[in-house]
Amino acid sequence: METTTPYLNDLKFNIDTWKRELRFHLDEMNNFKEKLDELIARQELDVIELKKLDVFQNRILIEKDAIAKLKHRCKNLLASINNLIITRDLNNTIFDDQQVLREDMRNYIRLHYDLKEEIMDFLLENS
Repeated sequence: METTTPYLNDLKFNIDTWKRELRFHLDEMNNFKEKLDELIARQELDVIELKKLDVFQNRILIEKDAIAKLKHRCKNLLASINNLIITRDLNNTIFDDQQVLREDMRNYIRLHYDLKEEIMDFLLENS
């Protein structure tokens, strides 16, 4: 178990890093929503641009929901790790859960940056 505790501490570090990254992404999505709302307020967009803007707003809502779910999973995994450290009852499910969460975070981050680039391009075209 002595070699496992540092590994569990490394897992905790990874989860804390993911949680910080998710908070940053949530803040970014809120900033993008504000910028899109400013575009709507100007009322200078044609129908096609308004449809694109609506799609971006929907994608932001979907992303914010994904962020909330990932943060919740991080919280649950962190609680499981803390419990393992206290009880010293090691099981392999924690490692499987961490692997799945890591893959989901990788996929989420890739999708986040794709959306971010699309929104930034749209804002540049319509500023």
